[in-house]
Amino acid sequence: MDELSPEAVLPRLRGRFGLPYRFEDACASTQRLLDGQPEGAVAATDFQSEGRGRLGRTWEAPPGSSLLFSLVLEPEAPPERLPELTPLAGHAVADAVRALTGLATIVKAPNDVLVEGRKLAGILGEAAEGRVVLGIGVNLRQRHEELPERPVFPATSLALEGVEVARADLLAEVLARLESAYDAWR
Repeated sequence: MDELSPEAVLPRLRGRFGLPYRFEDACASTQRLLDGQPEGAVAATDFQSEGRGRLGRTWEAPPGSSLLFSLVLEPEAPPERLPELTPLAGHAVADAVRALTGLATIVKAPNDVLVEGRKLAGILGEAAEGRVVLGIGVNLRQRHEELPERPVFPATSLALEGVEVARADLLAEVLARLESAYDAWR
């Protein structure tokens, strides 16, 4: 079964990112579930009713079709460096997908992960008061008709690319790679 319950995710974690871990079947936005949580906290869901992307865009996905989660960071860095965390997370997602699927992924700065020119994932970083919350969405099981129309960099999913990955495995891999990259960045 492909689930994101604590019982499925916690045994797969390899570092401090993901602790504490919260899962909700549905929520407005995973970013909102992290108020007051410490660095490394993660909130994940099967469905977001108010998922957001960059530039005020919406992020929509049928329940259970995507990896949708947010992570809290509290870097001791000047505010002008905080935007660097979005592409850093993009590279962690791209590397994790590549490691688990063999797909050739690239990051289109500042926040998209592409497979052969098609958008597979997006990252939204929001900074306030020394905290950065990274919202990450990766399309896993959507069919063409479930993805938004995009004239440039059309949307795709792992299923449309011919591969399948358990969401808990991908979450753990992204968090491990992001933690390592974040520690080096600091």
